[in-house]
Amino acid sequence: MKETVSDLLQSALAALQADGTLPADQSFTPQVGNTKDKSHGDYACNIALVASKAAGCAPRKLAEALIENLPESSAVEKVEIAGPGFINFFMSTASAFEVVNTILDEGDRFGRNNQGQGEKVQVEFVSANPTGPLHVGHGRGAAIGDCLCRLLEANGYDVTREFYYNDAGAQIDNLALSVQSRVKGLTPDDESWPADGYRGDYIVDVAKAYLAGDTVTADDREVTAKADPEDRDAIREFAVAYLRREQDLDLKAFGVQFDVYFLESSLYEDGKVEATVKRLQENGYTYEQDGAMWLKTTEFGDDKDRVMRKKDGGYTYFLPDVAYHLDKWQRGFTTVINEQGADHHSTVTRVRAGLQALNAGIPEGWPDYVLHQMVMVTRSGQEVKISKRAGSYVTVRDLIDEVGRDATRFFLAARRVDSQLTFDIDLARSQTNENPVYYVQYAHARICSVLRKLAEEGVERGRNECVGDLSLLTLDEEKDLANQLAKYPELIANSAVQREPHHLTHYLRDLAGQFHTYYNAHKVLIEDTAVRDARVSLYLAIRQVIANGLDLLGVSAPEEM
Repeated sequence: MKETVSDLLQSALAALQADGTLPADQSFTPQVGNTKDKSHGDYACNIALVASKAAGCAPRKLAEALIENLPESSAVEKVEIAGPGFINFFMSTASAFEVVNTILDEGDRFGRNNQGQGEKVQVEFVSANPTGPLHVGHGRGAAIGDCLCRLLEANGYDVTREFYYNDAGAQIDNLALSVQSRVKGLTPDDESWPADGYRGDYIVDVAKAYLAGDTVTADDREVTAKADPEDRDAIREFAVAYLRREQDLDLKAFGVQFDVYFLESSLYEDGKVEATVKRLQENGYTYEQDGAMWLKTTEFGDDKDRVMRKKDGGYTYFLPDVAYHLDKWQRGFTTVINEQGADHHSTVTRVRAGLQALNAGIPEGWPDYVLHQMVMVTRSGQEVKISKRAGSYVTVRDLIDEVGRDATRFFLAARRVDSQLTFDIDLARSQTNENPVYYVQYAHARICSVLRKLAEEGVERGRNECVGDLSLLTLDEEKDLANQLAKYPELIANSAVQREPHHLTHYLRDLAGQFHTYYNAHKVLIEDTAVRDARVSLYLAIRQVIANGLDLLGVSAPEEM
């Protein structure tokens, strides 16, 4: 319907350009939006205010001229001018329900488009160090990242999901030391326990598996433990593979899969880190000072230059990040989105500066970043901080075991990424209207229940079979539901462009709320079979959109609850 209104206004604008009211050498694009107050119609446009200067007349006068030149359309019931010159459109009841037929015809394709035209997009998310189980922050990144990938695919992009393993550096050394200490029978209470060692019970599991000579299979390798307490390199290799496998199992339990697992260590093995350093030196963006090598990041907007190679010869963490992103660019990804925790905020400017210093044709502001804030887990109003298995934090597996995958994914994607999130375990477990995922899934299940009752009465209705005269749907609540359904395609497009999956959770909750209110006020299984069939068709459209939206969140749409 919004496109219909836009097309009508475009025709009126063309007519005014033809008669000289508006200059013919300028382009005017009407922006049509949903009204917040239904007394102002269904859609509104401010084009008269925008174009009034070009027309040389008051906005209301231009609005009158535009309305006079609108083509006839059965979709529009009436048009009014509001305020200084807003044009408000009241759509006809019949046109409002055209979306029902569209939804039932397109099924699970409804809301999808080809806006991306197959453009390659890489989304990197989770990217946890292989030093322990995934914590709830990783879970939020997984929920947001995977939903964003699904949204981009729904908009016609060719998406690659990538996980970057930081399998090199001090944290991996601490992991090896921790496992070796456990292998030798030490505990975190012993004086000789590593100062920065990992203390969770999972370290005990790794140590036992190593001593038992177990074989573990990660995504790209199989490692058999040597069971030698003194061979720290062997312990390191086994521990990393073991925890990579554990993280992969956590992600599978969460319904998240990746196309590419990229190892930081490969950047060193393949010489890409050294090649990056050499290129930065040749381009004149490095200098030596105090025994360290610095990168002139201030030339690209940073507040100060950054150390690239430390006094001990080791590289700071952002240098391999630059090499890694150069590799992404060379793989042909012109659009790259990094979904990471807000603690990565300081790396954004440094990585982008390093990429510009390479003079590799990479555009400024590349790559894109989506940075999520922290998650606080509560139970009975109190913060939950400790997981026995992890030792110091709540894991993704803890949440899945407590409330299930659906609730975990929905809750972790339900807020703006830049806002902190409180995960209320009690709410997520509850079967009440206050629990948003239960509320949405229950709407889908309720509609399925109605269809089962119809079948018991001998009335079989295909999943997307539209039967009945939709013009019999005359209630305001029915039109409001249809208008809400019509918003779905634009929501999917905007959520992908804005990189904000939380809009989808809000939309589904609003749709479910409208449905539950309508369901409670107006029976569908009535003696008037014509009205019944029309309402069931509306039900089917609602069910389809809920199922489509939940699928983009990676959440199931149950038929019974």
